[in-house]
Parts: sequence; C-alpha cells; structure tokens
Amino acid sequence: MSIGNIPIKSNSTKVGVKVKSNLKLRQKEIFWGYFFTLPAILGLLIWTIGPMLASLYFSFTDYKVVGDYQWIGFQNYVEIFKNDLNFKKSLFVTFYFAIGSTIFTLIAALFVAILMNISIKGQSIFRTMYYLPVIVPAVASNILWLWLFNPDFGLLNSILDFFHLPKLMWIYDETTVIPSLILLSMWGCGGTALIFLAGLQDVPKQLLEAVDIDGGNWWHKFRFVTVPSISPVIFFNLIMGLIGSFQAFTQAYVMTEGGPNNSTLFYVFLIYREAFQKNNMGYASALSWILFIVIFIFTLFIFKSSKSWVHYGGGK
Repeated sequence: MSIGNIPIKSNSTKVGVKVKSNLKLRQKEIFWGYFFTLPAILGLLIWTIGPMLASLYFSFTDYKVVGDYQWIGFQNYVEIFKNDLNFKKSLFVTFYFAIGSTIFTLIAALFVAILMNISIKGQSIFRTMYYLPVIVPAVASNILWLWLFNPDFGLLNSILDFFHLPKLMWIYDETTVIPSLILLSMWGCGGTALIFLAGLQDVPKQLLEAVDIDGGNWWHKFRFVTVPSISPVIFFNLIMGLIGSFQAFTQAYVMTEGGPNNSTLFYVFLIYREAFQKNNMGYASALSWILFIVIFIFTLFIFKSSKSWVHYGGGK
C-alpha cells in the first residue's frame, strides 16, 4: 500500500515483524537460560540420578567393588528382612531417634523463634547466638558434646551434681543415649528457628489485635492465630526435619560408633558399615533403597495429612 510515491507498511506486516522479533528474543532467552543452568543439570544427572540408578542395579547383585559380581535378584532383600538382626535393630533405633528428634527440635525451634521475634535491645546479637550452632562443623560440635556428656567430668553432670541430682551416663548407657542425642539435635535448632522467625513475622497483626479486642489472651493468639498462620512453615520444617533425622550418621560415627550394644546403630551408619567396612556394596545398596522407600512413605503420609491442618493464604 502506498500514497503517491511513498510506500506505507500495513499494520499486519508490522505485527508480523514484531512477533518474529519477540520469538527470536524468547528463543535466545531459553537458550542462555539452559546454558547457564547446564552445570546444575549435569551435576544432578551425573552425581545424583546416575548413582541412584546404579545403586538400584547393584542392589540386585553381589557387588563388592573389587572382583566380578553376578545378578542374584531379590536375594539381598530377602536376607535383609529374614536374617539380618542388625537391620531390625537399626530400623527401630532410627525411628526412635527420628520421631523424637523431629518433634522436640520443632518445639525448641518454635520457642526460640518466638523469643527472637520479641523486640528488645540487642536483638540481632541474640539472633546470632542462637544461630551459631548451625555453622559449627558437625564433627567439631559432636566432639564438644562428647566432653559435655562425659560422666566423670562433663559439664552436664556437674550441673546435676550442683542441684544434688543423680548423675547420668548419657551416651554411655543404652537407656539414655538416644534422649542424649535428641538433646544434641535440639541444640542445633537455629536453622529451623530462623525459618520459623520468617513465618512469625508474616502473621497478620490485625488478627492478633482482633483477639485483644475480643478479650483473648496470649494462648488464644498463639492457638487460633499464630499456629494456623505458620502451619505451612511447620509443614516444611516437619518434612525437612524428618528426612534429615532418618539420615542421621555423624553422631553414631563420631560419638558412639553404634554403641552401646547397637543402641545407636542408625540406619545410615549400618549402610556405611556394610558398604565401606565389609565391602558389601550390593547389600548396602539394597539397604539404601529400603530407606528411600521408608522416607517416601512417611513423606507421602505427611503430605496427605497436611490437608487437614495446613492452612494457606487465600483459603486454599
């Protein structure tokens, strides 16, 4: 189309050119997006998914790292469930620790978060102090707690003695070792508390004021406003805490070596012992996949139950 000798492009032509330009720009963005995320994607495939699939295959073999191996089907799994007494013991110990550690750590973290949420002088200093145990290396903190748990000259027994209470054997007694390790896990609740703190700062203030107007007290605020408001945060911390507790290893490796009398034979420590001390890699791979299924079932159960107690914004 033209007026006189001056050509004029139609609107449809301009729209077409603009669409093509936007399409090329979008393709470039997608290309560079994948390019910059490629290291993470390759890392996931090579170092996570690849070894997982390899361990699934090895779980059906008598693989021992050195020498030939052969396919033995479900023999490893049959041996685990029928004849391995350590499997049953470690499963019970791990369940005991995981459930106790998750519950008490959540309670401790929520309590600490409430304290950190109070506006007082030096608030940032207190927040730093509560978080410090998180950044202490696991081995160093475990060695520190070995001294604290020492029944002869440990600080904890010194405190009990000061109050004229009977001393405990702590990690050196079957009956107190798991509660002692649960106490240790509560000491490192700073990371969970920080997430709770973020949730507490998002609690609607107008709802808290409405409770005051209706004559409610602190418990009504906490029970009917705070807890429902932070229920998604509780849900997240519950999932992450449970998964982490089921994979407890450092405490048994550094502090107790699975004792006394296998009372801290955590499941991952059992896998480590079968894989790297006895070289039963196929057997250890089978143990690993059983743990994966157990964690998956627990996680699925929590997700299913969350519909009745987790409340999201917007009523969903």
